[in-house]
Amino acid sequence: MARLTKAQREWRPGMPKKRRSTKVIFASTVLLLEAFVMFFATLTVFGLRRGEFPPAIILGVGIGLSVVMVVACAFLTRPWGIGLGWILQVVLLLTGIFEPAMFLVGALFALAWWYGIRSGIRLDREAAQREREQAEWEAAHPDQAAGPEAQSQP
Repeated sequence: MARLTKAQREWRPGMPKKRRSTKVIFASTVLLLEAFVMFFATLTVFGLRRGEFPPAIILGVGIGLSVVMVVACAFLTRPWGIGLGWILQVVLLLTGIFEPAMFLVGALFALAWWYGIRSGIRLDREAAQREREQAEWEAAHPDQAAGPEAQSQP
């Protein structure tokens, strides 16, 4: 039998589901898209510049960066995870040294990263405010907190 995660072991019926961070969702999306772009950029550099750089180095570094971008998604909830994402933005931008088109691609992804983090923080803040207001309303109106479905039943 598969091992249960801590969240699965602690779950009880009726427990509300923990809300995922919009900032982390946006950041993960950008990093995963960058991983695909890095993989295809690696194939491009391999095809166009195989004579200038050793193929093993091209494939090793490019595929390694793609894997690091995917793995970085797991660390976005940690305090240093977003910083790691910024470092990866700079690395993607610097791949333009080997393929000049990557300067533009890296800049666009850095912009998408910045916007995703900024918007995610704002949306998370708004969601937390809504949850606080909902909890206050439910505390002030305990008879109506269950909703209309529960009130119509005898």
